[in-house]
Amino acid sequence: MSHFTTIRTRVVEASHLQKALVDLGYTVQHGPITVNGYQGNTTKADLKIATASKGYDIGFRRTNSNDGYELVADWWGIRGIEQKDFVRQLHQRYAYHAAQEALIAEGFSLVEEGQQQDGTLHLVLRRSI
Repeated sequence: MSHFTTIRTRVVEASHLQKALVDLGYTVQHGPITVNGYQGNTTKADLKIATASKGYDIGFRRTNSNDGYELVADWWGIRGIEQKDFVRQLHQRYAYHAAQEALIAEGFSLVEEGQQQDGTLHLVLRRSI
């Protein structure tokens, strides 16, 4: 019996996803690649990160409609990573990179950034004239 859970994400761009995962301290493997779970069960993904739980990975694959990525993992065996916190942090870092790219394309440059105690990111940008 497979324990894999599939979670729909707001992640669309692979480059922003990879940067977000690196920001969170993971090494990204590119695929097609096999994601491991309970008792050797596997599923396919486009990107994968290893976890500290031996034999359990977290994968990301394009949706069937090709409009973004879904997260796939066997959370039953993953220790030290809370699913809800992981998804929240991933979305935050992904949004950071997506916004930064869009703003740079509009002629802005990052002047200052910081993180508040509640985890909110604060960015100060300046537009070049």
